[in-house]
Amino acid sequence: MQAAKEKMKDMVSVAKEKVKKHTAKAEEKAEKVTARTELDKEIAHEKSKAKQAEAKMELHREKADHRAEKLYGGIHHHQPPVTAAGTTTYPVSGGKHHNQPTVTTTGTTTTTTYPVSGAPPSSKYY
Repeated sequence: MQAAKEKMKDMVSVAKEKVKKHTAKAEEKAEKVTARTELDKEIAHEKSKAKQAEAKMELHREKADHRAEKLYGGIHHHQPPVTAAGTTTYPVSGGKHHNQPTVTTTGTTTTTTYPVSGAPPSSKYY
């Protein structure tokens, strides 16, 4: 059941990406028709490429969110993954215990936080 939900969400994300790509291409064509110089046409093409890349990036972000939801969704209902403005937080051990560290990823930076005292546990057994 989870796999089917994930697949459907992925299909919706792919459809959204295709719509955004085709919209960008249509806008590029409209700008090229009204462009007076070759430079204006190149600018329109670069804008279109940027919009298409943004749509593809958004597709991959949504797919990653779907995988995370599948992986962490049913484990612990008090600590679900939180995604806001490019920041994703997950429990390190799957969220089975309240005092487990969490990993926060922002772009290329990964930070591990320990909730109780702010320091790592003294033993390897939590």
